[in-house]
Amino acid sequence: MNVVIIEDEKPAARKLERMLNIEGISVTKTLHSIAKAKEWFSENEQPELIFLDIQLSDGLSFEIFEKIKITSSIIFTTAYDQYALKAFKLNSIDYLLKPIDKNELQNSIKKYKHFNPTEEKQHPTIPMEQIKQLLSSYQNNYKERFTVKVGQHIRSIKIEDVECFYSENKASFIYTKTGRNYPIDYSLEQLEELLNPLVFFRVSRKYYIHIDSIKDIIAYSNSRLKIKLDKYQDDEIIVSRERVKDFKIWLG
Repeated sequence: MNVVIIEDEKPAARKLERMLNIEGISVTKTLHSIAKAKEWFSENEQPELIFLDIQLSDGLSFEIFEKIKITSSIIFTTAYDQYALKAFKLNSIDYLLKPIDKNELQNSIKKYKHFNPTEEKQHPTIPMEQIKQLLSSYQNNYKERFTVKVGQHIRSIKIEDVECFYSENKASFIYTKTGRNYPIDYSLEQLEELLNPLVFFRVSRKYYIHIDSIKDIIAYSNSRLKIKLDKYQDDEIIVSRERVKDFKIWLG
C-alpha cells in the first residue's frame, strides 16, 4: 500500500507511522506543511491512501488540493470537535480523532480496504471545497478581538494577545500577555461559543487558558494538574479532575 502522512507535529507523525508499521503498512512519505505537500504532489504520483491532518502550521490542509485534483483515499487525523466530524460522516469520509487509538486506526484501515478500487468498489467522492467552506465559516464565528473599557477610554484587544480569561466575584476578566487584566461583559459560559476550541480550553469553572501561554504542567493532588502560565501568577490554575482527560486530548 502506498501511504503518505501529512502532519505538522513530528512526534504525532512518527507515532502514526509506528502504528501503521505494526499493521504491516509502510509509509512512503511524511510531509509537515502545506508548502512541502504541494511541492511533493506536483512531482510525484498520488498515493493510494493519505492520512491528513486538517490544521497544519501554515493553514488548513485543504489548500494542498486547491490546484491538485486528489484521487487518493483520505483518512483525516484531527483535533477538531464534532461539528466538523459530522460533515465527514455525512460524506462517508473517515477520520481519526487525536490522540489516535489503535483500534480506531485498524477500523479505518478496514474501511479503506472495503472501498479500495482494486476490489472493484468505488471509494466515496471527497467534497474538499464543501468541507473547507464549512470549517472556514465556523472559524469565522469566533471572536477575533474584545473591547474593554480603560477609565474613560475604550480599547480593543486582539485574541492572540490574550493569555487567559478568568472569573472572580461574579465578574469576568481578560488577562493579556503583557500582564494586564481588564473586565469584560461576557460570562465564561458565553465565551464557550466565542472562543476557538483549538486555542482556548476551559480548565475549570474559573479559567479559560490559551494553549501558547502554558509555561509548565505539574502533577497535582487527586489526579489533577496545575498549570503555570507565562505571565499570570495571581492564583493557582488547577485542571479539575473531570477535565484532565479532555485537557490531555486538547494538548494532542
